[in-house]
Amino acid sequence: MEIQQTNLLLVHTLDQWDPFGIGPGNYDTEIADSVQAVHDLDDRDKLARKIQSIYEFSFEEIIPLEKCKEISAQLLDIKNNGSCTI
Repeated sequence: MEIQQTNLLLVHTLDQWDPFGIGPGNYDTEIADSVQAVHDLDDRDKLARKIQSIYEFSFEEIIPLEKCKEISAQLLDIKNNGSCTI
């Protein structure tokens, strides 16, 4: 899968995640930072903590780490396998 396709799928996955229930389309900055983190990190737990801190910084609310681990596993699967499609 090309990097552009991978990034689009990562963005779509994060947009649909909606951890604070405010609706898709309201996390542009956090999604951009999280996609960069996916490319920088290969460890699920480190990525989960990074995603947690990105969203906490913006919303001043902590997402439970277990939820962050779930999304980080999905994102790493997309990055590593490239077999998922929108």
